[in-house]
Amino acid sequence: MTSAALQHGPVRTGFRESRALLLSALAVLVLLVSLMALGLGASGVPLPRTLSIITDALMGRTTALGGDGLIILQVRLPRLLLGLLIGAALASSGALMQGLFRNPLADPGLIGVSSGAALAAATTIVLGDALLAPLIGPLPFTALPIGAFTGGLLTTLALYLVATHSGRTSIATMLLAGVAFGALSGAVMGLFSYLSDDRQLRDLSFWSLGSLSGATWAKTMTVVPFILPTLLATPFLARGLNALALGEAEAFHLGVPVQRVKALAILLVAVAVGASVAAAGMIGFVGIVVPHVLRLIAGADHRMLLPASTLLGAALLVAADTVARTMVAPAELPIGILTAAIGAPFFLWLLLRRPGGMAL
Repeated sequence: MTSAALQHGPVRTGFRESRALLLSALAVLVLLVSLMALGLGASGVPLPRTLSIITDALMGRTTALGGDGLIILQVRLPRLLLGLLIGAALASSGALMQGLFRNPLADPGLIGVSSGAALAAATTIVLGDALLAPLIGPLPFTALPIGAFTGGLLTTLALYLVATHSGRTSIATMLLAGVAFGALSGAVMGLFSYLSDDRQLRDLSFWSLGSLSGATWAKTMTVVPFILPTLLATPFLARGLNALALGEAEAFHLGVPVQRVKALAILLVAVAVGASVAAAGMIGFVGIVVPHVLRLIAGADHRMLLPASTLLGAALLVAADTVARTMVAPAELPIGILTAAIGAPFFLWLLLRRPGGMAL
């Protein structure tokens, strides 16, 4: 055995063990949070009863489940699955963006997908009622999520084209273009808020704060084909993102297809965040806090960071949603208020406790 193998063997083994330990712990956390979410609510269901209902459903025995069975299977389970998917999508997208921009403060909204989805949703709510409803009648329920998803993707594509010249994408240019479009989007949404009536204003406010209250099996199954493939593809970018941490020129000399990695990362974030925003509205701080916390715990190796962010993001959003719908039951808080109220102070605390204070 060579000296290089002797040096790297124990390190590689130790990394695999620590990675397995962290991912196992996070998987257990996701399971515990999921069971809590299924049992808690305006109508509480004990854990043994919850497990019995799920077991009977898996065995096909759903004819005599009663009211508790309907609550678990038709209300809380689709909401749980939607929360897991969106939390995982936002957190893994945040990890991708932080690796791509080489900045632990990067957020999925930087590439314009959130701003584009928000603007398209506001346009659908305000102008859709004013222009289309008189012609075709009330807009279908699917008009808002379809509009938001399409707006997010088109905006990201436009910003990508702006930032790409001679086959090379400038991340700095895309960042600046995203900031400019975000400001423009905010101005237009403010104008829409000014022009909207009371019902439209309530819809705009509720959608912009985010919520899983509209979760159904149909909505959850609509999101799965978009989010699940992105979650499965994200870990394959770990090597490229690790190399990009050294700089684009160094990554290229290491054999990493830099342009392909950047384009794929942007595409995955656009699809995952676009689908998430379309299904649940604007939910902030998950994509920035979760990867940053894991960087402090486990380091910046994306082989660990990407799957760990997926699991912790899923657990965090489901836990936040459970608190949001039980804190003021039978009413519920928009989940975006809760994630911001908890995430912002916690993130500031993380920054202040770093050596050197706020410096990154």
